Amino acid sequence: MTRSIANIIGGALSFVLAACVAVAPAEAATVLTFEGLGNLAPIGNFYNGGAGGNLGISMSANSLAIVDADAGGSGNFGGEPSPSTVMFFLQGQAALMNVLDGFDTGFSFFYSAVNQPGSLQVFDGLDGTGNVLASLDLPVTPLNGAPDPSGAFSPFVPIGVAFDGIARSIAFAGVGDQIGFDNVTFGSVTPVDDQQRVPLPGSLILLAAGALGVAALRRWRGQPG
Repeated sequence: MTRSIANIIGGALSFVLAACVAVAPAEAATVLTFEGLGNLAPIGNFYNGGAGGNLGISMSANSLAIVDADAGGSGNFGGEPSPSTVMFFLQGQAALMNVLDGFDTGFSFFYSAVNQPGSLQVFDGLDGTGNVLASLDLPVTPLNGAPDPSGAFSPFVPIGVAFDGIARSIAFAGVGDQIGFDNVTFGSVTPVDDQQRVPLPGSLILLAAGALGVAALRRWRGQPG
């Protein structure tokens, strides 16, 4: 059986009502955890005047939230830093995030991609326009089912990038249904683990850069075959 990140079972939808934004006191970094979004719900303007707050942050139409199967959703993942919802996409080659007021210093997040690598670009214009302030390769991540053995896309690993200037959009690129993101952190090169509510040690970021990964037959979304 081939698996993907969205292990859809009967098209069931679940809703997680939890904190939508975490703020890391150590670096005053804003963190998007995607909690509060329903299973397979479009993210859209959730953080742009929606239930997630008026942060001036919006997502492209193909950007979706997905809830861990362990929490009643259809997500084939585990070990997410802020259970139980992450961001992913099914259509297109990238999910685009706009930040109307812009941000500086750095950008970081957790991700899992056990089959196919991804990439990230930070732009100084909206909608992926203007100058590229930073680019980041996202290598294939380890497939060891820990610390959540019921999810193939586990664990999520931290990675970040510094840049000069004011960024206003980010393109999260990869193969649809093959990469997921969580705890998107603005203004810091170190992503925040929402369970600990403190920045993780910088050395852990190297885990993502050096991950060799293991070829997997399971993907985010379950399909018979």
